[in-house]
Amino acid sequence: MQRKLFALGLLAFAQGALAADAGEFSLGVGFNYSSGEYGTSTITEILSIPVIARYDHGPWIFKLTIPYLSISGGTSVVPGIGRVSSSNPKRRGDGASEATATGLGDIVASATYTAFYNSATTFGVDVTGRVKLGTADRDQGLGTGETDYGMQVDVYKTYGGVTYFGGIGYTEPGSSPFIQLNSVLNATAGASYKLDERNSAGLSVDTRERASPSGSPQRELTAFWTQKIDRTWKAQAYVLKGFANGSPDWGVGASVARSF
Repeated sequence: MQRKLFALGLLAFAQGALAADAGEFSLGVGFNYSSGEYGTSTITEILSIPVIARYDHGPWIFKLTIPYLSISGGTSVVPGIGRVSSSNPKRRGDGASEATATGLGDIVASATYTAFYNSATTFGVDVTGRVKLGTADRDQGLGTGETDYGMQVDVYKTYGGVTYFGGIGYTEPGSSPFIQLNSVLNATAGASYKLDERNSAGLSVDTRERASPSGSPQRELTAFWTQKIDRTWKAQAYVLKGFANGSPDWGVGASVARSF
């Protein structure tokens, strides 16, 4: 779910090249809801309400995401990972196969740098480093309780009103005493179409290796929409369809942000 926290990042590929030279701060809030079986016999529902702080300065974008999480369903499912085999004796549900938990999720900090952008060819390359702090309660199954490190390289090119983008990333999970985790590669590809001066929409395909030996790879198709309401407000929304056992069956989300 962390990858869908609606700072979403689906449009960050182009925004890096357009960051405010003088510096711009924005603050947003959103919600993300997903439902799926994740390779189990139980439907698990996950709700995330993130608060997102962002600062743009020159070629840099800095983000901090603080989410509130609610998970209801299979106790073998962990947000952001999927199905796991956990030896934690205090895990959510005290041995039951289904339970509900709420609380602070994993805080995520990231920095994106526009390593290259050519305005004549409208081609650019962004590099992002990310740290996921283990702030979610691992006893409640809201996270692993460990700190993960990741990086991603995104490329993008605009033709007329269409921006094509793609990226590849890598995540190194923290060592958990209860859950065996794998290093993970992920990839993204898609396109965004500028409908008018305020609205754009697009599609993104995301794939990710399984993060746990007992889990499954993820494959998802996301349709997204962005609107610049005025000079300071922006809204985003998306719908998601999963095509692998490691993904939710479906999901929706939206956010609103204000620049200062």
